[in-house]
Amino acid sequence: MFNSLHEECGVFGIFGTKTSQIADYVYFGLHALQHRGQESCGIVINSDGVFSHYKGDGLVSEIFSAEKLKALGQGNMALGHVRYSTTGGKDINNIQPLVIRHIKGNMALAHNGNLTNSEEIRKKIELSGGIFHGTSDTEAIAYSLVANRLTSKSTQEAVTKTMSEIKGAYSCVIITATSMIAFRDPNGFRPLCFGKTADGAYCVASESCALDAVGAEFVRDIAPGEIIAFSKEGIRSVTSYCPAKEKTSMCVFEFIYFARPDSVIDGVSVHHARINAGRFLAKEHPVEADTVIGVPDSGIDAAIGYARESGIPYGVGFIKNKYTGRSFIQPSQTQRENTVKLKLNAIKESVNGKRVVMVDDSIVRGTTCAGIIRLLRNAGAKEVHLRISSPPFKHPCYFGTDIDSKENLIACKYNSTDQIAEVVGADSLGYLSVDAIHKIAFGADVCFCDSCFTGSYPIPVPDNHTKNKYDTKIGDF
Repeated sequence: MFNSLHEECGVFGIFGTKTSQIADYVYFGLHALQHRGQESCGIVINSDGVFSHYKGDGLVSEIFSAEKLKALGQGNMALGHVRYSTTGGKDINNIQPLVIRHIKGNMALAHNGNLTNSEEIRKKIELSGGIFHGTSDTEAIAYSLVANRLTSKSTQEAVTKTMSEIKGAYSCVIITATSMIAFRDPNGFRPLCFGKTADGAYCVASESCALDAVGAEFVRDIAPGEIIAFSKEGIRSVTSYCPAKEKTSMCVFEFIYFARPDSVIDGVSVHHARINAGRFLAKEHPVEADTVIGVPDSGIDAAIGYARESGIPYGVGFIKNKYTGRSFIQPSQTQRENTVKLKLNAIKESVNGKRVVMVDDSIVRGTTCAGIIRLLRNAGAKEVHLRISSPPFKHPCYFGTDIDSKENLIACKYNSTDQIAEVVGADSLGYLSVDAIHKIAFGADVCFCDSCFTGSYPIPVPDNHTKNKYDTKIGDF
């Protein structure tokens, strides 16, 4: 997908298998979650309370060779993380999992999401003498956990205390000397689930596709507000922070873009949700056309749904180059256009002389969208009707999605879809409605957050909260 959106990260933990290949389990799990973070990654192995770890900037396959995985050694539990920074920037101290050594033992933490009160927590800790090594809000969670562990009988009790202090989005996994504990914020902004391998090990992951990658059977999603501990005594669940369903607010963009289509999140297939988005889009914004195409990858399922509902034939309009590596912001317009051409090419035989419906999941700045439409024009498309399987972005996100300040959002610069269509070079433009977005994952176990579309935040956001304070970015590449 050629778009400026990024999500913060993915987590994967495993407990209960004493094997020299435990690092391989985490490697495969992280590889399946690579779409959630392509900036850095790390793995921690716990062997009876002794932690070994390795992490670095780059893709999982770039950082972890067979030799590095073997050097991590064997253990009975492990934790891994892939990251894209929405807060914290590219600092080695921000790469997760964070490994903490304190008076009551070792602990490693991996976190997906963004806190809304991290600055408040950091200030409180710094005033008491604490020193932060990085700039991420994950470190604020770690400090809170350690401080509460010093006055608690167990790490699980410390997690319970910490959840009363931290606010915002967090799906976390920690490992200690004896247990693995997963916990999810009461709103359930970010997904988290667990499964079981054939040899009895438990795995916790951001998405079910990571469980599939290691041959683990999906057991269930971890509920918003739930704390679940895995130890030699078995599984223990604490639900004292679990709200009623109507109080939850999972990020709906997990279904539109972030998650892999083969994942099942909170009871709903991501693939089917995207098909539904395309169906609703066809009902709300019909157009006479000859073919429907999707922008790889997350626009494809919605395009299939649009084609099925409209009766317009679905076609393969683009070939995506799978070997160009990660996407970076390019400083000039020419470089951005060249990057689009390297990553994507139109199939002339599919679009030449045709009226084309091009389905994508979102428009943020519009730069990349305009470049893709130019590819279709150059390939001979007679008309290009742009259809977006989400509402227009108009507000920053504070819960782990890299949607920055309003001045970067094309929907805030222009007053109408006709103006936006003209800017990106489309003959027409249609966005999915906010009402429809809440129906695409019908039957889900949670309700959804739509604040980036509506500005109605499910929890308070501090007025002085600085979005993406620490050298973070938003951009097409």
